[in-house]
Amino acid sequence: MNDDALLAALGERISSLAAELIDIRRDLHAHPELSREETRTTQTVARRLDASGVSVRLLPGTGLLADVGASDPDHRVALRADMDALPVRERTGLDYSSTTTGVCHACGHDVHVSALVGALLALKECEPALVERGIAVRGIFQAAEEIMPGGAHDAISAGALDGVDTAFAVHCDPSLDVGEVGLREGALTAACDQVTVSLHGRGGHTSRPQLTEDLTFALAKVVTDVPAALSRRLDPRAGAALVWGTITAGRAPNVIPSTGECQGTLRMLDAQAWLTVGPLLEEIVHAVVQPYGVQAKVERVKGVPPVVNTAAGIEDFRLASLASGMHPVPTTQSLGGEDFSWYLAHTTGAMARLGTRTSGGPTYDLHQGDLVVDEDAVTHGARLLASVAVLRRGTPRFDDATLEAT
Repeated sequence: MNDDALLAALGERISSLAAELIDIRRDLHAHPELSREETRTTQTVARRLDASGVSVRLLPGTGLLADVGASDPDHRVALRADMDALPVRERTGLDYSSTTTGVCHACGHDVHVSALVGALLALKECEPALVERGIAVRGIFQAAEEIMPGGAHDAISAGALDGVDTAFAVHCDPSLDVGEVGLREGALTAACDQVTVSLHGRGGHTSRPQLTEDLTFALAKVVTDVPAALSRRLDPRAGAALVWGTITAGRAPNVIPSTGECQGTLRMLDAQAWLTVGPLLEEIVHAVVQPYGVQAKVERVKGVPPVVNTAAGIEDFRLASLASGMHPVPTTQSLGGEDFSWYLAHTTGAMARLGTRTSGGPTYDLHQGDLVVDEDAVTHGARLLASVAVLRRGTPRFDDATLEAT
């Protein structure tokens, strides 16, 4: 079977699965599960793949690996989908809205999962052609992408990349029309860490701040001054952004509290700056609070380095986009974090952005409860993943020591 015939067969199979894949996506959307709690999602995917003869191996906790193709391949391609939802209240009003209070698929992981299921089912149908070509495909259904440290470490430790030569993934992009595929060689995302600054001091009455260590005032200075100082101590080309998401201190308006904290994310475009920023962040925080006499503790949970797409991986995605009837378009590096970066620290590959906006329709944002995706993105994603697996020509496996320090 030549390339054209194989691609046609994959496309026809995915088209025949379209209604079922949308049903799977809606089922997952209605039953979202938080990071490392994706038990129902794992079982749903495992049952469907197992019923079609796909070899399935459950990972410790949640998540699974699914293998099709040659048993002793010339090259093995990994396709990854993340499964977890967010602690966000859904506001779409869709018939299949989340049935779990305060949790929803606000990042499109339900689309990623259903698209990968479709790709694997189609590839299983064409398995003799994969065997003939010496291709094996491993689906990685990964838990806990949305937290730090993420589930990529768990999957890799459990053998997800054993024997893998290259890895691919897609991520929903509501700024692109459905049918468009955003491609960028090099860094696609940013490094991202979680930062918590905790303050402790002598509290007291608000009428006598001079007898206290005014923790609330000091916390306000941390919130405003630390990001400003960091921007002047780092090379601007690092693209660093420290942004706070929560600030907590006190419960009464006339009481200066003795404890308080702020939590946020530190993101940067440059991987080398990310590796060395820790001591500088500590220095700045302690310098900011020193005049107020409070004690500060800085906790930095290292999250992810940037996703860095290889040139060969992007070319594979470009060819797969065209073969799938989709439109490859340039995209830019974002400050978003993605733990697919850890896979690319071990092997070649790329991540593409999958358009989810209805042409002419509104533009939504990720991580918001009103996110609505055009469900044609499910079958587009399935075709793209299946196509990139079989069109990938194979390059030597390599060990990249660039991020060893992480």
